[in-house]
Amino acid sequence: MILEHALLIVKPGQFVAFETAMAQAAPLIAASPGFRGLEVRPSIEKPGTYLLLVRWEQLTDHDPDFRASDRYQRWKALLHDFYEPFPIVTHFSEPLLL
Repeated sequence: MILEHALLIVKPGQFVAFETAMAQAAPLIAASPGFRGLEVRPSIEKPGTYLLLVRWEQLTDHDPDFRASDRYQRWKALLHDFYEPFPIVTHFSEPLLL
């Protein structure tokens, strides 16, 4: 399982609109092959900052598969104008067994 991580910083005054758009966008990513789960967590200390966590079966389910899909184009149209700066997406492997 792969964990995708992105810190989303939403432009001031657009928090409610962003959350509405994210609710509309969530089914688009959820319909993707290899999708295993999604969390969007608002920051307690920094209003307008959200932690996006997406679980994928394998990296290629996200990139290139989801990113090459029509669903991603709709996701992008719904969400990408909210961010300043644009988020950096990072992928993580299974946790270490300590």
